[in-house]
Amino acid sequence: MTTTTHTGTEGRRIYLVAAHPHWRESRVNRRLLAAAREVDGVEVNDLYASYSDYAIDADAERERLARADLLVLMHPIQWYSMPPLQKLWLDDVLRYGWAYGTGGTALHGKDMWLAATTGGPEASYHPASYNRYFFDAFLPPYEQTAVLCGMRFLPPLILHGARSASASAIDAHVDTFAQRLASYPDWPEIDELGACPTCSVPAEDRPAPVLEGEVT
Repeated sequence: MTTTTHTGTEGRRIYLVAAHPHWRESRVNRRLLAAAREVDGVEVNDLYASYSDYAIDADAERERLARADLLVLMHPIQWYSMPPLQKLWLDDVLRYGWAYGTGGTALHGKDMWLAATTGGPEASYHPASYNRYFFDAFLPPYEQTAVLCGMRFLPPLILHGARSASASAIDAHVDTFAQRLASYPDWPEIDELGACPTCSVPAEDRPAPVLEGEVT
């Protein structure tokens, strides 16, 4: 059974998918989750509470996503990507023919926003440091997922060095996060982004379903 929290006002439709495997160890995401639940018009789903068995109700998730204008992915960055249950959510929910590909227009015109934290400080995401790349180098999979589904990828909100951030820095970050949720879609940068891009996937590039016993 899913554990979602929904507070709503007419005209604000945000679906926030939170994924953190170890909430008790969280200094920042746990605060963000609590803040999101206090913002009107935000439906919150804690994936690790809703699907502890990893059996995602994809139909229910598509219904929630279909009625939202903004999808928020909120999680810590793990191994330069998202937690495993968040990835499974994408795999199961963003179905060909629904989210992308032939007939897959359910998400066209919607927005996607990433709110993430990193354990390492911002300086560690540099060619001269141990993460070797600027953090932006790890964002294309998120952006392209949005674009393939006809969604705009909004500038992400990232807090680096979550493990060592000061209490005042965390407070400020949580306040910014809540304010952004409450003020959507009245963000000045949205007007600068223009319309949602589109990517057409040719039918011949979509392989036939694999039958049981077949090897690919």
